[in-house]
Amino acid sequence: MEFQDYYKTLGVPKTASQADIKKAYRKLAREWHPDRKPGDKDAERRFKELNEANAVLSDAGKREKYDRFGHDWEAYARAGAAAGARGARGGGAGDPFGPGGPFAAYGFGGAAGAGGGSATGPGGIRYEFRTTGDAGAFSDFFRMMFGDEGAAAGEPEVFSGSQGRTTRGGSLDEILAGMGLAGRGARGSAGAGQDRVGTPRLAPVEAVAEMGLEEAFHGTARIVELDGKRLEVTIPRGVDSNSRIKLTGKGPDGRDLVVITKVRPHRVFTRHGADLEREVPVTLEEALLGGEIRVGTLKGQVLLKVPAGSQPGRRFRLTGQGMPRLRGDAAGDLYVVLRVVLPATLSDEAKAAAKRLADLVKQPDPRA
Repeated sequence: MEFQDYYKTLGVPKTASQADIKKAYRKLAREWHPDRKPGDKDAERRFKELNEANAVLSDAGKREKYDRFGHDWEAYARAGAAAGARGARGGGAGDPFGPGGPFAAYGFGGAAGAGGGSATGPGGIRYEFRTTGDAGAFSDFFRMMFGDEGAAAGEPEVFSGSQGRTTRGGSLDEILAGMGLAGRGARGSAGAGQDRVGTPRLAPVEAVAEMGLEEAFHGTARIVELDGKRLEVTIPRGVDSNSRIKLTGKGPDGRDLVVITKVRPHRVFTRHGADLEREVPVTLEEALLGGEIRVGTLKGQVLLKVPAGSQPGRRFRLTGQGMPRLRGDAAGDLYVVLRVVLPATLSDEAKAAAKRLADLVKQPDPRA
């Protein structure tokens, strides 16, 4: 195991703010995402490293622990192994976190168990270390430092309905599932449906949250009532129908809660993934002679330049005016389709002018 410099991995200084860390991770994750580099093992490795670094530095508790023990991890591991060996022989003395232990100065207390050790630090945070680790997608260094803490209890994890990939936060299992490495995460080598010691996991509780397109665009919140308890669930921007929001341990009996979103159809916009489409009516004059028209988007109004001679059904793409994407800061596009509205009635003078125009414009037969 080698010390992992997570700050170097994300290219940020140790003094970086949480916003700087988030920005750096998103930029690099987009660049190295395996979907953009199919079959590239180096990209897959780099992406895993970025996820590991972000999992630590984006979490205040994990970051504090990493900053405290990072360079001393070897001594931390040796102390844990020695304490575990003593525990296996039935001896409780020599706790590395007890008085006189190598980590007593850090203010931890707790006893090591057989085959490894644990300690409870300030704020009730539990730290674990083991003499062995599995070869999952996260490094042994990560496992030595953070054990199986995974996602914080109740932290939402959002998955797309089709692929089931985690998009932010998330336990080790879900992050690995998003990489196609399910079953090698925080629960080690335990089989599917079981935790580390083989206890069957209870099935998650599911609830449906219905919302309008505007709410899905801007993000919203919903109240879910379970066993008489009301729980507010944050719905992130960009969800689609069948997106799944997982809240670990928030269901009855400590089960996970999975909120499945349902986005109602909109009277103006039609959604295609992250892209939107809408019709915009234009007058005969605007279609023939061109001009600028105002187009409503979910962000507000924008100006669209309609070229002279635009045909009904002509499509224009407004880049970045679609739905926010769940992963990263990008957004889809808005496609505007022209619908030419002809005047319903014409005066005698207008009819004469239209006839003169028809005589002047030698238009070929469009049905020929």
